[in-house]
Amino acid sequence: MNYLTKILNATVYDVARETPLDEATALSKKFGCRFLLKREDLQPVHSYKIRGAYNKMSQLPRKDLEKGVICASAGNHAQGVALSAKKLGVKATIVMPVTTPEIKTSAVKSYGATIVLHGDSYSDTYEELHRQIEEHGYTYIAPFDDPDVIAGQGTVGKEILDQAGRDLSAVFVPIGGGGLAAGVSVYIKSVRPSVKVYGVEPEDSDCMSRSFKAGRRVTLDNPGLFADGVCVKEPGVETFRVCRENLDGIIRVSTAETCAAIKDIFEATRAICEPAGALALAAAKKTARKGETYACVISGANMNFDRIRFVSELTELGEGREAIFDCAIPERKGSFLKFVERLGKHNVTEFNYRMSEGLNAHIFVGVSVKDVAERKALQKSFRAAGFHCIDLSDNALAKEHVRYMVGGRSAVAIADEVVYAFEFPEKPGALMSFLKVLGGRWNVSLFHYRNHGADHGKVLVGFQVPKAERESFAQALEEIGYACVDVTRDPAYRYFLGKR
Repeated sequence: MNYLTKILNATVYDVARETPLDEATALSKKFGCRFLLKREDLQPVHSYKIRGAYNKMSQLPRKDLEKGVICASAGNHAQGVALSAKKLGVKATIVMPVTTPEIKTSAVKSYGATIVLHGDSYSDTYEELHRQIEEHGYTYIAPFDDPDVIAGQGTVGKEILDQAGRDLSAVFVPIGGGGLAAGVSVYIKSVRPSVKVYGVEPEDSDCMSRSFKAGRRVTLDNPGLFADGVCVKEPGVETFRVCRENLDGIIRVSTAETCAAIKDIFEATRAICEPAGALALAAAKKTARKGETYACVISGANMNFDRIRFVSELTELGEGREAIFDCAIPERKGSFLKFVERLGKHNVTEFNYRMSEGLNAHIFVGVSVKDVAERKALQKSFRAAGFHCIDLSDNALAKEHVRYMVGGRSAVAIADEVVYAFEFPEKPGALMSFLKVLGGRWNVSLFHYRNHGADHGKVLVGFQVPKAERESFAQALEEIGYACVDVTRDPAYRYFLGKR
């Protein structure tokens, strides 16, 4: 298939705009290279998705359009299809999970589309999608695995080459299902093969990266939900083929690194992009070399306002400017002072201590540092002074739950306690459904929930489960169907929430 011809003939500009390629000047100066931001957040639907959706729909026979179009999406693809349908004067139906935030349903409704809310997960919505197609004969608009959609997204790559000049070293593109990465990479490799093109995925939602390594498409059981714009279980057939042939590699980034990039984009543009939109810059920073020029696709800005708090909290960790430590100090006079003296002039961001009945007390401490090297030096200093010290800066349980719960350790051992980190759908009745299956059979010994502004909430729960009942407990976990991880052996739990 000649994608170069398809991209050059793509019909996207009836609804999309050619977005600017803005330099993040301060960040460029800091790293000694150039970071260019491809501002797809400035599209009418605040995402590049309008390109592929409109290119696909504009090339359909009128008889297919008049049947009405349909897609399953809770995000940017939904808005792209809805606006394209409005422009073309056809009916659009969007199937979304019932957990979809109102900001997203309202945006889709504003373009005149009909919304069908069904199920808690995307697998549920796709079941409803096929039922709607069978009943009404709607024409399906795929989110990524379609040559016309890929070609529409490829116009982003054409614009980058037109705007960046001859000094361009590499282009970084976020990957979900792979439509954008496929389109951008195939165009750039066809026109200027010397320019590197890298796909970027979150560490906890890396289906394309795993597929590359396996040499076949790999399906994730529970992809991470923070960067929901790229939360895809499996890459497309065509997108996998095209990306595998044209990408120079895939870079994985952490949630904290993504949050730091969101802040960088805000400081450069005063725009708040969504987590998926910051992946490209996070990867470019991670691999930057002095003197080079990088184009980073800022793919979208459909951010839930409530999520900004969580982003802000993780930003310092993502930039390596906050360290979190578990330090054990003797429960005797003068040891607390000795510990504080070791902190020196470091700014303390968090300090949690509670007297223990044992020989040692565990302190949860956050400290401002300049970089990872200073973080490691501080840990070494604590250990040199005789303090047990574990670096929890990269520990998800510590960052998401334990830092809000320290002081809640039990004075006695809780018999048969197991602790799990869950992802709950953010909808009425989710907790009740959970407790009906689990709470009525096993005693709840610990519970912590904090809203992060996402479609799913992160919940830490402890249960008393006798060893003889562990198999039936595992079966109950499967029945409830919520994504979960056993964290009973995690050091953050053991030292701050376990027995004193």
